[in-house]
Amino acid sequence: MITRVLLAAIIAGMLAGAVAGAVQIWRVSPLILAAEIYETQQDTGLAHTHGAHDGAAGQAKHDHSGSRAEWAPDDGLERSAYTLVSNLLMGVAFALILGAAVMLSGRTITVQNGALWGLAGYLVFTLAPTAGLAPELPGMSAADLTARQTWWWGTAIATAGGIALMVLQERVPLKALGVGLITLPHLIGASRLQTHDSLVPAALAAEFVANSLAMMALFWIVLGVALGWTMNRARKDIGS
Repeated sequence: MITRVLLAAIIAGMLAGAVAGAVQIWRVSPLILAAEIYETQQDTGLAHTHGAHDGAAGQAKHDHSGSRAEWAPDDGLERSAYTLVSNLLMGVAFALILGAAVMLSGRTITVQNGALWGLAGYLVFTLAPTAGLAPELPGMSAADLTARQTWWWGTAIATAGGIALMVLQERVPLKALGVGLITLPHLIGASRLQTHDSLVPAALAAEFVANSLAMMALFWIVLGVALGWTMNRARKDIGS
């Protein structure tokens, strides 16, 4: 049984990941590429200022560090391939998490209610964290990575726990506790910078956030429906 459930989650995750990957290549990746131009301009400006202050020694240091630039896939087919693979892996990982949540809840996921399960995942892993930490383009200022990751995971866990209490519990105090759990991370607040120095236009950043949220909404709905279909097939195979 466990093997069939795992296989169902993997198939659903790969389907949702393929859809998300296609949308990202179509709508999101061009925005990232556009922002990388501004990031390069910003880095070049900083390097020029550094060289003017430090002279030849500073320029030599800059050239040396540039020779050890981090690897990145080439634009075009190679980059699109890596984008698709990363989305397939993301899809499988989230499908396993959603499948585990369904089994732990004691409920059943079907094609009919799969979109609701998907929307719950969207709320937990996208909307709630984005309320405090919006998706960021290359070249945009950001607070300490560890602090942001801690808040992100704390928000996701608190939101999942809050939804579980509100949906699965009958007692009003427990439902109220669920509301409190969902609200708590936003009362604490995510780590933020006092200044936001960036060459990336605000319109480009806003378009990136909107497209990212739309892509993830489609991903979670497809994942929920696909997982409902594959797990329903798995249950029929087990029963037959």
